[in-house]
Amino acid sequence: MSTQVDAVVNLFAGTVRGWRGTAVRGRARKTPEKLLKLYDIEASPFCRLVREALSEMDLDVLILPCPAGGTRFRPQAKALLKNTTFPMLVDENTGEMMNESAHIIDYLARTYEGGVQAQKGPFRGLAVGTSVLSTLFGLRSHGLSGLKVRPSREPAQPLELFSFESSPFSKPVRARLCELELPYVLRNTAKGAMSDMGPPSFRDKLFKGPKGTTRNRALLFEKTGKVQVPYLIDPNTGVEMYESQAILNYLDQTYAVR
Repeated sequence: MSTQVDAVVNLFAGTVRGWRGTAVRGRARKTPEKLLKLYDIEASPFCRLVREALSEMDLDVLILPCPAGGTRFRPQAKALLKNTTFPMLVDENTGEMMNESAHIIDYLARTYEGGVQAQKGPFRGLAVGTSVLSTLFGLRSHGLSGLKVRPSREPAQPLELFSFESSPFSKPVRARLCELELPYVLRNTAKGAMSDMGPPSFRDKLFKGPKGTTRNRALLFEKTGKVQVPYLIDPNTGVEMYESQAILNYLDQTYAVR
């Protein structure tokens, strides 16, 4: 499937979730000194809930992909927390380890003073249900993307990705990183103002607003002169690039084992 068609599919998936994970709406007042670690499956609806919260709280995280059949990080997670499920959070700042998406979201909000809480009661069921529906819609439309492992070469250092959870063009890149079990620092680049809404070519002409409305949007603008996701940085090769299809091609050529 082309990235353009994939983007349309992911637009529908984002709509199902009410565009959660698009804008910063409960920014954390504290920043972890050490990167949070999230053992994650891109196609998991429960992992999606945590990634949405991280986007909305403007928190970065080291993603350790654990696709089905994975051997790089799944055993590591099981060794740290027996019988764990995914998502699984490790916070080396406090020594805490936990799974269950609601527990993780509430922990992050409490510890780093973020304004996003896990939904409770019937609203919890609605959140999980729409996340499941969104995930199933994506899987039905473009196969098992982000769910099952593919053979790959392990990078010496984690990659770095500027993204936000509901970005339709970032989704296939995160899925490929998951399939290939490539660890990456997720630089959440959620929107910080109405002038950020819409695709870059549209919003920049219409609103002409400031580009650095959130921490990572300001960093990306300073680095490249524009704000667009996904943006990949590979410290192993020195490659830095925009455009989801180009990134997918690069990941396959550099790390996939055929």
